Amino acid sequence: MTIKDWPECEQPREKMKRRGTNALSDAELLSLLLGQGTGDWSAVDVARNLIKEFGGLRAVCDASLKKLCDNRGLGIVGSTRIQATLELGRRYLFETISRGDAFENPTVTRRFLSSRLRHHSHEVFGVLFLDNAHRVIAFEELFHGTINGASVYPRVVLQRALAHNSAAVIFAHNHPSGVAEPSTADRQITETLCSVLSLVDIRVLDHFVIGETEAVSFAERGLL
Repeated sequence: MTIKDWPECEQPREKMKRRGTNALSDAELLSLLLGQGTGDWSAVDVARNLIKEFGGLRAVCDASLKKLCDNRGLGIVGSTRIQATLELGRRYLFETISRGDAFENPTVTRRFLSSRLRHHSHEVFGVLFLDNAHRVIAFEELFHGTINGASVYPRVVLQRALAHNSAAVIFAHNHPSGVAEPSTADRQITETLCSVLSLVDIRVLDHFVIGETEAVSFAERGLL
C-alpha cells in the first residue's frame, strides 16, 4: 500500500498542512524528504527502517553518504536529499549568527558549532573569525587529529586571524568521546592562544568544547 492509499488525514503531507510540522513523527518528516518508497515499502516504511537500522534520527543525520546509500530503499537520491537538508540547516545557522553579534547570541552560536563539529569521529579544532562588532567573518576547521586529539599550532591560528582581519575569535573543538568536559590540555592551549593573539589585539571571546549532548563554554565556566 502506498501513502496515497492511506486515509488523507494520516498522509504526512496532509497532516503537516492541517496540523503543522510538530504533529509529524521523525519517520513522517523524513519520508517527506525521501519523497517516495520502493517496491512494497512506502516512504514512511523506508524512513522507519532507516531510523531503526541506525538507532535513531540523530544517527541517521550523522551518517556518511555511503552508509546512507547502503540502506534499503534509500539510494543516492534520498541520501543526497538528507545531507543537502542538513547542510541547509548549518548554513541557516551560520547566516543567523553572521547577521548579529555572535558573542551576544551564544545559543545559536553553540548550535552552529555543534552542527559543524559534533559528527566528526576524530578531533577537529575550528575557529569563528569575528569583526569589531563581533559579527562572523568566516568559520574554518583548522586542525584535524586522531580520535584522541588534534595538534593546534598558534602560529597558524594567528596567520588565519590576520588574513581575515579579525578583531576577535571564538574557538571550538569536539571530543569524540562524547564528554564535553574541558581537559587540562584544552585549558593550556586556550591560554597559549589567548597570549599569542593578545599581542596583536585580537580578543578570544570563548572556546566551546563540543560533546555528544552538550557544548561547554569556557566563558560561561569562567575559564577565560
